[in-house]
Amino acid sequence: MGTGSDGRVSTLKVLLASAYFDTHRGGIEMVAGKLARELQQRGAVVTWLATDATAPSVLQVSETFTPKSIPAWNITERRLGIPFPVPGAAAIAAIWRAVRKADAVLLHDSLYPSNVAVMLAARWYRKPVVLVQHIAAVPYANPLLRGLMQTANLLIARPMLGAADQVVFISQTVAGHFSNVQFKAKPRLIFNGVDTELFRLPNAGFDKARVKASLGLSGGRPLVVFVGRFVEKKGLHIIERIACQRPDVDFALAGWGPIDPRSWRLSNVHVFSDLHAAALVPLYQSGDVFVLPSVGEGLPLVMQEALACGLPVICGSETALADPAAKAFIEGVAIDLSSPDQTAGSFAAAIDRVLAGEAALPDAAMARNAYASNHYSWKVAAMDYLAIMRSLVASQLAAAGGSTQPARQDRA
Repeated sequence: MGTGSDGRVSTLKVLLASAYFDTHRGGIEMVAGKLARELQQRGAVVTWLATDATAPSVLQVSETFTPKSIPAWNITERRLGIPFPVPGAAAIAAIWRAVRKADAVLLHDSLYPSNVAVMLAARWYRKPVVLVQHIAAVPYANPLLRGLMQTANLLIARPMLGAADQVVFISQTVAGHFSNVQFKAKPRLIFNGVDTELFRLPNAGFDKARVKASLGLSGGRPLVVFVGRFVEKKGLHIIERIACQRPDVDFALAGWGPIDPRSWRLSNVHVFSDLHAAALVPLYQSGDVFVLPSVGEGLPLVMQEALACGLPVICGSETALADPAAKAFIEGVAIDLSSPDQTAGSFAAAIDRVLAGEAALPDAAMARNAYASNHYSWKVAAMDYLAIMRSLVASQLAAAGGSTQPARQDRA
């Protein structure tokens, strides 16, 4: 780490830690990948630490970016669809070495064992930690899993949030869930960005029917789009019931996971397991409405992408509160996990309302795109994170009289 003539940190060595790399294609790791790229482009030296459950990041390795893969067991995801990789002894040692070399730590979510190990190492080496909390409680249908989640939030998430030098929430919903935690500093609300050069309104002359045909979809039927992992918390069982109730509507599901929508054997359900990043854009652009009946969310990146492509969004009522200023573009529906058929009926009714309203609002897609473009910026988010980390490191240096050596450096 270097300092300029004004005393500010010039080159910041950031250890960015998440459970998975972006090749896992979950929302948290996709955000981590975007921020890694943006931080690197703004002068930080980034080491991205994640488990080897999937291949290292596709970001280009350079002098200012290094993906560091650590070994872990990912059996809970393979067996139960719950992403919870557990690092072994070799991984813990690698974590401590990586933390020792960093100036600041940027943690993505609190419950993952590897991130808990990163926090412990950061406290030992007195490295400032910024903890980005993406999710709150996930109300699993299985009472045992639901109880484990509640216990983990009580015994792990809340202490982790209290130990971080700065907590950042990515949605108002998650911030509200943890509002009674005793934080070291007032939490910040920083929305994730969206790549509006990629996720945008279709160009003039866009032939929706032709694009639908290229995807194997009917050109004359309404198209509901879902993008996300095929797991319980994303509401796949509700989508199945909506599709059963509305055979006159096509459903395009893009993602992967332990739930296989093909097994539903519904002719109006179309599964796309290999679409991601740029390949998703035509699907968004050819859709009529985006639906996400998930629970325990923050502000899902896929919702922001859908808005940027001009799609109206229907989601759970709790998720709809993640960004209060976006309420004109997002319709929330109450999700009752004990009554999936009733919840599906509510979503089906909302789909009908939105589709009917779209015909009367020709400029609605432009308004949604404009909102996403003006309110969700990766550049602004990265600059905010850099400012926080630089301030924390500078404060630490000032308190230590300018020394950059942590008191416990010799223990590694």
